[in-house]
Amino acid sequence: MPQDHPLRAIRAIVERSLAEMDSHFSTMYSSYGRPSIPPEFLLRALLLQVFYSIRSERQLMEQLNYNLLFRWFVGLGMDDEVWVPTVFTKNRDRLLDHGTVRECFRSVLEQARGQNLLSEEHFSVDGTLLEAWASQKSFQPKDPEDRSGDGSDFRGQERSNETHASVTDPDARLYKKAPGEASRLAYLGHVLMDNRHGLIAGEQVTTADGTAEVDAATQLVDDLGGNQRITLGADKGYDRHGFVQDLRDRNVTPHVARKRKGSAIDARTTRHRGYAMSIHVRRRIESIFGWMKTVGGMRKTRFRGLERVGLHFSLAATAYNLVRMARLAVA
Repeated sequence: MPQDHPLRAIRAIVERSLAEMDSHFSTMYSSYGRPSIPPEFLLRALLLQVFYSIRSERQLMEQLNYNLLFRWFVGLGMDDEVWVPTVFTKNRDRLLDHGTVRECFRSVLEQARGQNLLSEEHFSVDGTLLEAWASQKSFQPKDPEDRSGDGSDFRGQERSNETHASVTDPDARLYKKAPGEASRLAYLGHVLMDNRHGLIAGEQVTTADGTAEVDAATQLVDDLGGNQRITLGADKGYDRHGFVQDLRDRNVTPHVARKRKGSAIDARTTRHRGYAMSIHVRRRIESIFGWMKTVGGMRKTRFRGLERVGLHFSLAATAYNLVRMARLAVA
């Protein structure tokens, strides 16, 4: 293992988080003992799956069979047997059900805060479309009596989320983020970014609808806590009078890009130099979404249901913060 390999710095951060989560693991398995796969090994293996864009648990087990780097990161010895994919999946689901991924995200973020990597004053927010693991054919009338065929011939039919739902993933919604795009079954992933070093300070997945982005942004700001004044950068989609007023009521300065007509942002905000800086820095959030979709496998989620998709998104966000913190430690 090269001394300058990036996984060394990442593993050190993960080990500190796992040590802090020891009481969580104890509570998690107190009633029936430890599982066949230790949760620490599971979590490290899931992070590897995100880092190296491994598409399935079966491929991950194959890599662990012969990849010494992967064995070292997970904690397996050279002669240790690798788990059966179905056993790994069953234990993974147990881990997800107990909120371990979100606890890990929180622990890693606390380390970043302790290392003074978070500004605590300047943030940006945005949302992105996450394609659901369901086809257009599965989007059928909610009333079974109105269904005909296998759903493949839907051209010319009027379909909406009020009258139709996916039989594969009922939580997915037919949605398009911009005019001219094709509607698809999807969720919305939301990220609150720290403007100092581009770390993810908060994340959330919601069903896809017209108010989800502003509602999630408000919730992410509330989750920050504290009474100090902060700034929040956002694109034109957040330039809504109700949302801007909600931010001001929360002691948040809305650094939102202005629409050409009817903007809720006036000169009392735009005249400050910090406004232009926030508008410039907020574009960095697109690189987060780009990484999570291309490397983290979030372009099309592998899970079904709002809760499971949200946990997958949290895992990708945790992995992104780990990679970013490791790079900052070297810089």
